[in-house]
Amino acid sequence: MRVEVAYARPDKQQILEVAVPEGTTALEAVKASGIVDVFPEINPDEIDMGVFGKVVKKPASHTLHEGDRVELYRPLIIDPKQARLNRAKKKA
Repeated sequence: MRVEVAYARPDKQQILEVAVPEGTTALEAVKASGIVDVFPEINPDEIDMGVFGKVVKKPASHTLHEGDRVELYRPLIIDPKQARLNRAKKKA
């Protein structure tokens, strides 16, 4: 089956399609995709993942389906609530 693995930085984005056997987990797909060769800062065992925008709590046991897109999430630089407060203070 075919799945996609996606990662984005502000300066570069990549979506890799990978053929994997039925029963492949999200973590296995990420490792098989070779995305780490494109983005060496990624640690597949520690990075947060999701499938089509829904967070996957246990990527090592989340089984994928044909056409799924595994998304790798960068850590937040600032808390969204704090960012909103900062923007509000600038406008005032």
